[in-house]
Amino acid sequence: MKILQPEEWKKPSGYSNGIQVKGEMIFVAGQVAWNKDSEIVNNSLIDQVRQCLQNVVSILAEAKAKPEHIVRMVWYLINLEDYRNSLQEIGIVYHEEIGRHYPAMSLFQVSALLETRAKVEIEATAVLPMDI
Repeated sequence: MKILQPEEWKKPSGYSNGIQVKGEMIFVAGQVAWNKDSEIVNNSLIDQVRQCLQNVVSILAEAKAKPEHIVRMVWYLINLEDYRNSLQEIGIVYHEEIGRHYPAMSLFQVSALLETRAKVEIEATAVLPMDI
């Protein structure tokens, strides 16, 4: 995996501008904060982010992939201000679930998600290296 960072650009915080990889691609559908029974864990944004990330990691594990194989994440949030006000806590949860791996990321505020109690939905693309 090669991080694509133009030398003259300021290094981003919490994501990468680009990543170059070779291997088998894995596409993880948008994950909301459902537990194993398809129930939203609770109304806390932090807890929902944690559950979404755990769901992504669980799906990756089915392909023998790990969080460090994620090359792209897209986050959809109902309330961007809640996200901004919770950045420190979200960062802690991210590091606990994904580690210090920062894929290319995009984040959008949307007016609604299909699951009415969901505050966040996270999708991911990973690449399993050819030597695994």
